[in-house]
Amino acid sequence: MLRRRVIPCLDVSAGRVVKGVNFVNLRDCGEPVAAAVRYARQGADEICWLNITAGDEAWDALLAQVEQAAEQVDVPVTVGGGVTAERQVRELLAAGADKVSINTAALRDPSLVDECAERHGSQCIVVAIDAKAEGASWRAYESGGRRPSPRDAVAWASEAVERGAGELLVTSMDTDGTGQGYALDLLGEILGRVGVPVIASGGAAGPEHLADALEAGCSAALAASIFHDGTHTVEEVKDACRRRGLPIR
Repeated sequence: MLRRRVIPCLDVSAGRVVKGVNFVNLRDCGEPVAAAVRYARQGADEICWLNITAGDEAWDALLAQVEQAAEQVDVPVTVGGGVTAERQVRELLAAGADKVSINTAALRDPSLVDECAERHGSQCIVVAIDAKAEGASWRAYESGGRRPSPRDAVAWASEAVERGAGELLVTSMDTDGTGQGYALDLLGEILGRVGVPVIASGGAAGPEHLADALEAGCSAALAASIFHDGTHTVEEVKDACRRRGLPIR
């Protein structure tokens, strides 16, 4: 059985780590490279770096930070945010990213997933899905959660995998930053439709919430606030998983 992964998330805006609630009211949580190094030393299995206001960022500055982080941490780094073309995927991989996450651009032009997977391999292409409940279903949102897309989130997850996504990063906008736990109903729907690893995101308040998502079938669980605020460590999360008999690194 594949071992489950614990992934600290760095939401980066203007070169700083930030965190909010339901994608708004952002607060500063420090410098991203230093945070990546700290979490790698804690035993993180991966680092996820999401440039959440990427349209306003300087691309060269992002590449420089990613390169610096890749040189200093010994765990895989996934980078996303504002990736709109295969060229940018290539540049991030060249800078040291192990995987690249695509969200808005893939929603608007799904063939981008095909192109990137064909050129770089599915193993390094992650499709991120920001989902918000609409009755009994979920809507996929774009532009950092600012605009609804016309796509159903679960159907889009299935299509993205068919097009070559090797992994899905699924964030519930309804639970993000609330500390109420992950949207296990949303995750369950997607897990039932795809055969690639699914990363749970949005809503963890402590180790048990991450263990809940991993026990439900997710390959990895991602969290931000509990790590940034020092409420819990990566090892505490892994201990909670081990108590449930989950295979953990």
